[in-house]
Amino acid sequence: MKPLRTAFTVLLSILATIVATSAQAKPLKVFILAGQSNMEGHAQTMTFPAIAKDPATAGMYKAMVDADGKPVVCDDVHIAYSFGNFSGDPVGKKSGKLTAGYGSQHHVGTGKIGPEFTFGIYMHKILKEPVLLIKGAWGGKSLLVDFRPPSAGEIPDEKSREKAGIYYKLLIEHVKEVLADPKKVYPDYNAKDGFELAGFAWFQGFNDMVGPYPRAKTGKVKDFSEYSRLLSCFIRDVRKDLSAPNLPFVIGVMGVGGDTANEGTLAFRKGMAAPAETAEFKGNVANVHTAKYWPRELDDLLAKTQPFKKQLADKKKQLKKLNMKRQDLRKAEIKLNEEMRADLIKALTTDELFLLDHGMSNRGFHYYGSAKCLGQIGKAFAETLIELKKDEKK
Repeated sequence: MKPLRTAFTVLLSILATIVATSAQAKPLKVFILAGQSNMEGHAQTMTFPAIAKDPATAGMYKAMVDADGKPVVCDDVHIAYSFGNFSGDPVGKKSGKLTAGYGSQHHVGTGKIGPEFTFGIYMHKILKEPVLLIKGAWGGKSLLVDFRPPSAGEIPDEKSREKAGIYYKLLIEHVKEVLADPKKVYPDYNAKDGFELAGFAWFQGFNDMVGPYPRAKTGKVKDFSEYSRLLSCFIRDVRKDLSAPNLPFVIGVMGVGGDTANEGTLAFRKGMAAPAETAEFKGNVANVHTAKYWPRELDDLLAKTQPFKKQLADKKKQLKKLNMKRQDLRKAEIKLNEEMRADLIKALTTDELFLLDHGMSNRGFHYYGSAKCLGQIGKAFAETLIELKKDEKK
């Protein structure tokens, strides 16, 4: 009886393994991230400590680093990134396991992240499944011209017609190239299980906000209704060209300036958010208002340090008038920098000095290059797409 019982036990074990394997076999979840410089991401890793210092984001910091405090490398999240140079020209592609360094590829400093880093981390945490990110982001690009979708019609400005839609085409080509052979960028991909286009995150807008849109009837601000129309066309065309009619979309509504933004910025935000509020896109397009994550504390800090920086700039101008030797000029400038630092140490609190050193790595229109800010935005993109998927199943 023992051999029979043993054989029966082995058979049950095999069947259980087959059932478990079958239950786990799911298509690879694929997410597309696209936009301009803030989707590229200009947050250097040297700003990570500011995330840990804030109790509100300390938990996110723990998810972003390993036991040694280095940026985590995600074994089950891979990324394929098509990127540009300083001018936004398409110059290269890179792929691999998701980690820090898939932000902007120029002036990298300590290495940069964009929203993709925390997006991938939290998407995997939520799904508990393998994830592939396809990112296409190039700096200084508008929806009016560069990302202009096919169904938007011919652009009125004849000078821009040759450029119209070039980056829309590059994005679609990049996605199709990756999906033609996912195994190239995700080595463990199983063709039998296939893949699922599970979501799209759009983070763009600055070039359109300052672009040639007409004035509103009031004359105070621009009329961005054309941007709303273009973004609606963009969503429809992406779904059509990728054969994904119900592809969930998240729009990262531009948050530059936070809650102190001027009327023009507020008008643009309204135009950018408009498509998600229409009946056509109800339940499958959602807005993430990134102003919620704007680092207001950096605005306050810069206001406090501005007089010192202006004084330093004035002194350096005076130095250059003295026609000093290059070597002597450099020494004199270093001394002035040291003097300003000493003045700042006296004027700022310990926390303010920490923030000055670890809170920012770029300018305001790049969300100050703050990993704390872009990290929260990426996390919000992931969580919002998950909510859209839940609504889709209802």
